[in-house]
Amino acid sequence: MDDKLTEHGHSQAEIEARIGRPEGRGYLRDIVYGGIDGSVTTFAIVAGVAGAGLSPWVIIALGIANVLADGFSMAAGNYSGTKAEIDDAKRLREVEHNHIRLHPDGEKRELREILRRKGLSGDPLDSAVEQISQQREHWVQFMMEGEYGLASVDPHPLRAAWATFIAFLIAGMIPLLPFLFGLQNAFTISTVATMATFFAIGAYKSKWSLSPWWRSGLETFFIGGIAALIAYFVGTLFNI
Repeated sequence: MDDKLTEHGHSQAEIEARIGRPEGRGYLRDIVYGGIDGSVTTFAIVAGVAGAGLSPWVIIALGIANVLADGFSMAAGNYSGTKAEIDDAKRLREVEHNHIRLHPDGEKRELREILRRKGLSGDPLDSAVEQISQQREHWVQFMMEGEYGLASVDPHPLRAAWATFIAFLIAGMIPLLPFLFGLQNAFTISTVATMATFFAIGAYKSKWSLSPWWRSGLETFFIGGIAALIAYFVGTLFNI
């Protein structure tokens, strides 16, 4: 059986530890998002400037400016977006507290409907509604998950921002390295290295997917390749 489908244990101690300290969504999205965007945008500059036939120093200057400025911009945007999600969750939590205080019967009906959709009926359903509604915080959290689809673990905005920025910085510097080291055929080497980075990012994210690593890698490879071809083509339009 695939190890991805059997990656944690089921002893009582393991279950209590895992359920008691859920990991939340993690930072995979932030890393993949930052890595792909860092590679695409920096290589877009490399391809565009190379297509226009400009100096390698222009590539280096614009590329480094992109890595630092766009990387910070993405991190700041991710921080703000993640914080907005948390603020919205806090607002909805207060809404539920007020609804339970002002309309307890209506909230019980909502709770009953959520539990019914989870497969409960008859006496077990009645018992579950009564037990959950006796514990205000558990009741509110159940409503947050069942009514709004929000997880019980909030993401960490600053960590999400750092994950995006570091992934952007590392992946974004790869297309520039051949030019920084003054290598012969720098653009060709940059192209190969960047496409390899696209594939590596795709293969990396397959660890959290049912897709095989090579398929995930090829998917990201083709997405990045299309972006690179567009940038290079646009650059050639300005090659006078």
